[in-house]
Amino acid sequence: MAKKKGALAKRASELEAAVVGLFTGTPAKKKAKKKKAKKAKVVKKAKTVAKKAKKAVKKTVKKVAKKAKKAKKKSKKK
Repeated sequence: MAKKKGALAKRASELEAAVVGLFTGTPAKKKAKKKKAKKAKVVKKAKTVAKKAKKAVKKTVKKVAKKAKKAKKKSKKK
């Protein structure tokens, strides 16, 4: 609940600054952009890309191992 109260207080001060700005002629301060959420999205995307790459590498390694095993069996039969 404390966080919500802080957010309300922040908004109230922003509105107060805007009203003061209207009377004095000074422009209101620009709102700060949220960076944490964006960073989290980027990290999540990077993790999923890494996971997919890992899966693909694993698949190719298995294929190569399977081919090598087949080749070894074939050479033993001859």
